[in-house]
Amino acid sequence: MPEATPSKVTPFLMFTGRAEEALNLYLDLFDDAELLATQRHGPDGPGEEGKVMHATFRIGDQVLMAIDSPPVHAFDFTPSLSLFVTCETEAEIDRLFAALSQDGDVMMPLSTEYPFAAKYAWLSDRFGVSWQLSLSLGFDGAD
Repeated sequence: MPEATPSKVTPFLMFTGRAEEALNLYLDLFDDAELLATQRHGPDGPGEEGKVMHATFRIGDQVLMAIDSPPVHAFDFTPSLSLFVTCETEAEIDRLFAALSQDGDVMMPLSTEYPFAAKYAWLSDRFGVSWQLSLSLGFDGAD
């Protein structure tokens, strides 16, 4: 597989001190995840030394970016924008749900009762990043 690079539109995750912890979780959880590049704040930078100034990582074919923002802002992640993961097996969706929901917020519990998926859940992880996990979409995306 050629090295992944950010596309014209790349999800960008802004953390305030926990980017490395989040990256480690995501890289451990997804078998096809890879850290592509990391830049850290130095002793004279605007952020805390050693914190993630900029990271690029890949989950499957999707490249994402992440930073630790030196200032704390009056906003955080919102579930209105989420990372949608199509799982290939029931074991995969169960494993991802267990890990991502730990210390997070479950908005739609993992269930087989949703009419649009064989099994589905929507949650925010402990960092506030919103995830939709689906065993199958249940529709073909056609108009």
